[in-house]
Amino acid sequence: MEVFKICREKYSHSLNASGASNRWNKKDEFVIYTGSSRSLSTLEMVAHRSYINISSQYKLLIISITDESLIKEMNINDLPENWKSIEAYVELQEIGSQWYHSNESLVLKVPSSIIQQEYNYIINTKHPMFATHIILQDVDDFAWDARLL
Repeated sequence: MEVFKICREKYSHSLNASGASNRWNKKDEFVIYTGSSRSLSTLEMVAHRSYINISSQYKLLIISITDESLIKEMNINDLPENWKSIEAYVELQEIGSQWYHSNESLVLKVPSSIIQQEYNYIINTKHPMFATHIILQDVDDFAWDARLL
């Protein structure tokens, strides 16, 4: 299965995570956020970045998850009612943190807060199967359409 991540060129040569906190993880939990499609990954970047310099070089990472049995899915019914809001971050970070530390699965499939019928895939870079089941398949040039920004 392929998932997608857009990043600045200087971060495109390997699959590393910053450890910065986000919707589904706390600080110092090293996960990679990916989207189920190129278009969802684009929308996620536009929605979650306060500034995108379209004159900078960006890349599209195509990442292969070699075994889909290593993916745990979070269903909307299992999430707080306000899960799409910023106010839910603390609760969602707790859910993600429990998943991260349990090593229950390599990947967590979560609904996108932008398009809830589509999914983001969060990859635990510290999971014992990360090196053998997550492959940076390809890196393509990515050009922003100025109409989006």
